[in-house]
Amino acid sequence: MNTRKKAAVRRVQYAALPFRRGAHSRTQVMLVTSRETGRWIIPKGWPKKRKAPYASAAREALEEAGVIGQVGRDPIGSYSYKKRLKSGAVVACEVQVFPLEVKNQQKTWPEKGERELRWFSPTNAARAVQEPVLREIIRTFQKDKATGCAD
Repeated sequence: MNTRKKAAVRRVQYAALPFRRGAHSRTQVMLVTSRETGRWIIPKGWPKKRKAPYASAAREALEEAGVIGQVGRDPIGSYSYKKRLKSGAVVACEVQVFPLEVKNQQKTWPEKGERELRWFSPTNAARAVQEPVLREIIRTFQKDKATGCAD
């Protein structure tokens, strides 16, 4: 009998950190609510077939918040969380975060009405999210003012 414990498989997700520069070059960050718990999160989801990770992140931002813009090709950080699947199973997820400078918001999008969305100062966005590492990514992003975005 095999008594070794199976190593936990960590599944990868890709997320966008939507941001815009407002008056006086002040940066704002958009958060959305989770459909299940209503907590503040960033748009994220599973990899899309034949799409680069940054493109999958941009697609999630469009589906969950209706935002379109320039997405960075390199992640600005990653964090872990536990996701409850529709089956009830819980899986550990590693989320790679890509900056997305918002240029436009659609009038309609796939998940409109399913989530609340709001623009925050980076400081308030960091306070609003529950995941400690995501808080730190947002705080660091605020200092770095993300560069290197792609179409």
